[in-house]
Amino acid sequence: MTDSITFWVLAPLAVVFAGVSKAGFGSGAAFASAALLAIILPPTQALGLMLPLLMLIDLVTLRPYWGLWSWPEARILIVGGVGGVIAGVVLFNVASDDALRFLIGSVSLGFVAWQLWPRKRSQKPMPRRAGVIAGAVAGFTSFVSHAGGPPAAVYLLSRGLSKTAFQATTVLVFWALNLAKSVPYAMIGVFQVDTLRMGALLAPFALLGAYLGIKLHHAVSEKAFFTVTYVFLTVTGMKLIFDALS
Repeated sequence: MTDSITFWVLAPLAVVFAGVSKAGFGSGAAFASAALLAIILPPTQALGLMLPLLMLIDLVTLRPYWGLWSWPEARILIVGGVGGVIAGVVLFNVASDDALRFLIGSVSLGFVAWQLWPRKRSQKPMPRRAGVIAGAVAGFTSFVSHAGGPPAAVYLLSRGLSKTAFQATTVLVFWALNLAKSVPYAMIGVFQVDTLRMGALLAPFALLGAYLGIKLHHAVSEKAFFTVTYVFLTVTGMKLIFDALS
């Protein structure tokens, strides 16, 4: 794949986008990168390629947001998330490539639908016990598609955190969950020599995306960023579902 022009057009774009999302906009749309890569790579290979890069982005973004998170909220999401990761391992062992494509595509379209569906914003914070459930869903979707951001965001947004506290908390939560995912990923053979080699070549793009995300956190509105994301995810999600069913 490293000799493919298509790969070198789409993969750097996907990795930079992941860095911008994780470092600047709460990780909610970072999974779009895995969805895009799943179009040109087998889903398992796409997930294995992205995880070390996401972990690199985590390391870069921890320092600028260090100590700015809400530890009570982060702790609850992490505890629930570990259980979700375990559930993800069970499904991953029995799912085919087409099943994973369908799941990643469905999560992509579901994220867009959830964001655009008209609803009243509740001013009542969700109870902390709901954070365990949100964490479990985040851990599960993160394991099977790197798509843990939306369920975590549902809980954190209800807790009334500031924009920076929300961002810092998601950085901490997904740093922990990505570490938790790395062990079973290695055990079930998601990491391969080829994907690790490709990841090393793409690492500079991950660092670039993280740098841009930190800078853009205060300069670009979330509305503008997610408008682009919605279009991106809709097209990618439909393509993945079509490929899975055809």
